[in-house]
Amino acid sequence: MTGDTDHMASERPSVLIVEDSVSLGAVYRAYLRDEPYDVAHVPDGVSAMACIERDPPQAMLLDLQLPDMDGMDILRHIHENRMPVSVVIITGHGSVDKAVDAMRYGAFDFVEKPLSQKRMIVTLRNAVDRMRLNDLVDRIKDDFQRDHYHGFVGASLPMQAVYRIIDSAAPSRATVFITGESGTGKEVCAEAIHRQSDRRDAAFIALNCAAIPRDLMESEIFGHVKGAFTGAVRDRVGAAKQADGGTLFLDEIAEMDLDLQSKLLRFVQTGSFQPVGGAAVTRVDVRFVCATNRDPLIEVGAGRFREDLFYRLHVIPIHLPALRQRHDDILELAGHFLARYTQEEGKQLQGFDREVESIFLAYDWPGNVRQLQNVIQNVVVLYNGDLVTREMLPPPLNQVDIDIRGRSAHSAPRDSVNKSLTATDESVIRPLRDVERNAIEQAIAFYDDNIPRAAAALGVSPSTIYRKRQTWDEASA
Repeated sequence: MTGDTDHMASERPSVLIVEDSVSLGAVYRAYLRDEPYDVAHVPDGVSAMACIERDPPQAMLLDLQLPDMDGMDILRHIHENRMPVSVVIITGHGSVDKAVDAMRYGAFDFVEKPLSQKRMIVTLRNAVDRMRLNDLVDRIKDDFQRDHYHGFVGASLPMQAVYRIIDSAAPSRATVFITGESGTGKEVCAEAIHRQSDRRDAAFIALNCAAIPRDLMESEIFGHVKGAFTGAVRDRVGAAKQADGGTLFLDEIAEMDLDLQSKLLRFVQTGSFQPVGGAAVTRVDVRFVCATNRDPLIEVGAGRFREDLFYRLHVIPIHLPALRQRHDDILELAGHFLARYTQEEGKQLQGFDREVESIFLAYDWPGNVRQLQNVIQNVVVLYNGDLVTREMLPPPLNQVDIDIRGRSAHSAPRDSVNKSLTATDESVIRPLRDVERNAIEQAIAFYDDNIPRAAAALGVSPSTIYRKRQTWDEASA
């Protein structure tokens, strides 16, 4: 969302002046000459309607007395179609009744001529600010409907919080410290940060500090020169140099040897390092992301993790919830993995029977998402059929005692899960953005270009559709 918000903040809001007097229109434009708006003027209602249908402005100064129609009809059209336009009525024929009508149809303000420059500027600033606030609220609502985010799958509230932190943290250079139980997706989180950042086109280099022998770890990070140690028959470029301009992810960092922690601290502080056995200092531009499945403060207290390194790395913390804490995502994740592995293995399994769904929802998942993934892969590899049954589940899942009549109310309807799992040909799988655009365009066509009705059918606000159409137009321009 951060990228969208920055884009919104950098755009010049558009203002449409609807005034039949050409001279007054010129005066109003002169009033706004030094304001940060893109200002246009039209002298009649037909031109105004064409403008708002083609590209609704953020704000409109609308005269009620137009040569071809009543300005109130334009306001009523904007209100009934829920267009994202903040309308300020300007008229030389004010009355209480007209003001009441204007407010009933959603006018932001009602001002009488003559209109001073100061009043116009203040009123327009307020009108534009309200539209920005409304747009921000719509964007946040859109974000909270996300059920996929880079490599993550899940729409639960704990995951929405994770997505929001990544959105905010990704554009900066600040170090991110990810914590969470094994199997919660810490590397997926690190990759999401990289892909959401401005470094997405550069390298993402991941090192698992628990999987590399301690005597080789320094070389893996900083590289070495030929002859630095037995077996160093040639120069080697380490992860630090490979990640130059990109992101270096150090997984299970609490497993790192204390001596190497001190060298890593210098690297984080200065951005420079020396390869093992080398004298030359190399400087790089690296964004650090690290992770551990331990409690880092306990490790610091026990003397196994340097306190100064911890506070240098622990700038933006992200804690990934355990799978048992994101109950609403379990069946969606299971369906995602089933679709993936049935395609890879050429199998026909299309869903889960009711008992298996109940078992998945009742089980504690100590191994988290990785355990669920492994269970599904095990079933797909070993069994054939249409639905996954209890007998196909590996231990201990096949031993879980569950009363299917008491199935959790959070479980998704099986039909909806099965429908998402019927794809067996990679060619039918399309990027989510294309599916979203196709759904929006089909809804607009079905409702004869009536944006509000299409938005209501899709469960989003009309301003969301207007904004997305504008984004598509800019991308194709």
